[in-house]
Amino acid sequence: MSEEINVQESAAQEPVAADNAAETVTQDALENVVSLKKGDTVKGTIVKIEDNQAYVSLGYKYDGVIPLRELSNVNLENASDAVQIGQEVEAKVVSINDEKASLVLSKRQIDGAKAWDDLQSKFDSGEAFEVTVADVVKGGLVADVGARGFIPASMVARTFVEDFSDYKGRTLRVKVKEIDRENNKVILSAKEVLEAEYEAQKQTVMAALQPGQVLEGTVQRLTPFGAFVDIGGVDGLVHVSEIAWTHVAHPADVVSEGQKVNVKVLSVDSSIGKIKLSIKAAQPGPWESVNGKFNAGDIVTGVVKRLVSFGAFVEIAPGVEGLVHISQIAHRHVATPHEVLKEGQEVQAKILDFNPAEKRVSLSIKETEEAPAQPERAPRESRGRREEANIPAPESMSFTLAEKFGDKLSKFK
Repeated sequence: MSEEINVQESAAQEPVAADNAAETVTQDALENVVSLKKGDTVKGTIVKIEDNQAYVSLGYKYDGVIPLRELSNVNLENASDAVQIGQEVEAKVVSINDEKASLVLSKRQIDGAKAWDDLQSKFDSGEAFEVTVADVVKGGLVADVGARGFIPASMVARTFVEDFSDYKGRTLRVKVKEIDRENNKVILSAKEVLEAEYEAQKQTVMAALQPGQVLEGTVQRLTPFGAFVDIGGVDGLVHVSEIAWTHVAHPADVVSEGQKVNVKVLSVDSSIGKIKLSIKAAQPGPWESVNGKFNAGDIVTGVVKRLVSFGAFVEIAPGVEGLVHISQIAHRHVATPHEVLKEGQEVQAKILDFNPAEKRVSLSIKETEEAPAQPERAPRESRGRREEANIPAPESMSFTLAEKFGDKLSKFK
């Protein structure tokens, strides 16, 4: 295999006129003969992609071939991942194959030589630029930046990413975080770009926010103390106590990541970059929801929420609690509500008074139960003798002095 070849340009390949057939080559043709050797740089156009290699038309008698391994500085599965038909490329002559009349070229070597100066410039200036993820590997992502650029998993996004399988082929904006030409090492960061963009967007959004606004947002992530909701490119915190009108043990019990929710802006503090939001404040309150639903005299089912010395608070609708006074717990005397009730217990209660305007409900448990029989006032035997003698019962013997002594009193007038 030759390390140098004289390649005649295609323009000189036209048939020689019959009268000049005896001439070996014309002076014009000699001027179009180009001498190529290993290490030279050539330019051409991709004309075919086949068998995982790219064919390059150089305008010479010989075409160039770029093997898959010489197309990129990162591992590729297909040549079409690196180049397309019609694309102009610059490549270095790797070897010359006289038998196959072709030149083996390397696009990777040219790209790499040019890239390091450009990468150093971007590193010095902090410039952000776009890359395409070529591969997903253990610990992060790989991109071809003329050299093998590595994006560690911790530098891919602002938040933790569990699965990177769908990142291949994505376009990311990155900055050069670390560069070491001697060891062929380039570390990139997409997180740094996203953080800068987020902070700029945050300031813009916060300047336009006002307490009391109701906005639509998307739940971004959940923590034990609340939910972070995106409201136009920035996150605000909905504390766990502001998620619902009822008690919430964990945000995940009520909302999920990706869910659309309406939120009300409670406060905005630009100095520390904090936005406080409320989901429950953007919804009708529990007392508004039950207005007209309950009336005095209704029998309802509720759950004992709290026991206090003077009674029990029973929830009859989400966020709506009524008081069962200790005197209304049972027909018998109750010294403390704990004697009869326990928190979490389901009970039947009668509504004695319902006042949603004042957020007050009075309830009675004993009114839903049959009163026990009252003890007799007199022995059954005595009552029988009165009935036999036709003597009125004591409760029917009431009369006035005028009724009994009316005629005798008249003489004293």
